[in-house]
Amino acid sequence: MATDLSAVVGQLMRRMRAASPLGELTPSQHSVLSRLDTGGPATTAALARAELIRPQSMRTILAALEERRLIERTPHPTDGRQIDFSVTEEGLRAIAAVRQAKQSWLLDAIATRLDGEERHTLAEATALLKRLVED
Repeated sequence: MATDLSAVVGQLMRRMRAASPLGELTPSQHSVLSRLDTGGPATTAALARAELIRPQSMRTILAALEERRLIERTPHPTDGRQIDFSVTEEGLRAIAAVRQAKQSWLLDAIATRLDGEERHTLAEATALLKRLVED
C-alpha cells in the first residue's frame, strides 16, 4: 500500500505541476519561490539548508529566479555582509497563478471523473492523509 500511495501521490503532483503556468520552472526553482513566499526573506545559506542542497546549487537557482524577476535582493536587516532574497510582486502574481491553475485542474478532475460516492470517499481519504503528515 505504501508503494502504491507514494506512486499515486507522485503522479498527482506531476499532473498538477503540468497544469501550472510556470511549468518551465524546475521543481527546485518552484520550491524555493514557494519557500520565500511562505517563509519570508532568506539568505542563500538558509535556503540551501532548508532545501538540503549545496549553497553553490542554491546560487544557481536564485540567479534563474532573479533573472525572471520573480525574486529580488534586499540587504539583510542585521548583518550587512549578507543579502536576503524575497519574492517580488511579479513573483507573488506568478505563485498565485500557479496555485489557481493547480486548484482548477484538481477541482475539474474531481468533478468530472468521480461520482458523488467517490468524492465522499476521497474526502475521507484526504482526512486520513492529513493525519499521516501531522507532527
